[in-house]
Amino acid sequence: MHTIDTLSYADFNFVIDGHRATLEDILPGFNENDRIGVVVLQPGGGMGASGLLMSALTRFYDFHRPRLGDEPGKLRIYPEFFVFHIGTRHMNHSWMDVWPPHKEVVVEDDPEQILEAINDRGITRLLVEDIKPSSATFLRETTSSAKHRIVSALAYSATGRVDKADVRITSCSVAEGYVMDSLNRSEELSAEVKEQLRQGRKPLLVDGRVTETYRRIELSDALLMLTQSTVPGPTTRNYMDILGIS
Repeated sequence: MHTIDTLSYADFNFVIDGHRATLEDILPGFNENDRIGVVVLQPGGGMGASGLLMSALTRFYDFHRPRLGDEPGKLRIYPEFFVFHIGTRHMNHSWMDVWPPHKEVVVEDDPEQILEAINDRGITRLLVEDIKPSSATFLRETTSSAKHRIVSALAYSATGRVDKADVRITSCSVAEGYVMDSLNRSEELSAEVKEQLRQGRKPLLVDGRVTETYRRIELSDALLMLTQSTVPGPTTRNYMDILGIS
């Protein structure tokens, strides 16, 4: 809960289709019981969803803020936000308040198993990496459970920029500091990959604030973007090419 005294909802700006918006416009009906799941396919990929994840956690804390703290009689709770690492653990998101550690879930690279894990955590808002949809086979019961419960789905990118974006979220320097803290504490990443990821964030920065883009999608499309066995690892060149920077 280290973010409750350093971040607030006012630290984030939201735009939909070029118009100023709110988190509730992006995630209609967002409430204290929502459970966000971020599916991550590559090293550091979840950094690209940090704006939405961290703005949502400030809203969660707003629901409970008067009762939170370490003092006797106060609550020490975290939002029910989960990161689903596909194949292997891709980063440590603890400094982005994805905590306790069991909320970082490593899942086999298999669509059915991924969706089962999402269902088992009761996810209501799903974020998937913006990749080309691929065919997948699910049990009917697994998809029925997801469709009954998940009310919002968005595509994000490890680069922070998606194609055909309709949502833009700008965070603040404090939030970006926590993203970097999470990256720096990620023992599963090599020093070289960490440096590539740091460089990849720089084009998103203006006056210390990072702007990421997202695209609202149908759940049926999101379910076809849960896995891709040949997602390349990020490099500085990948980021520069996708962002159109020479």
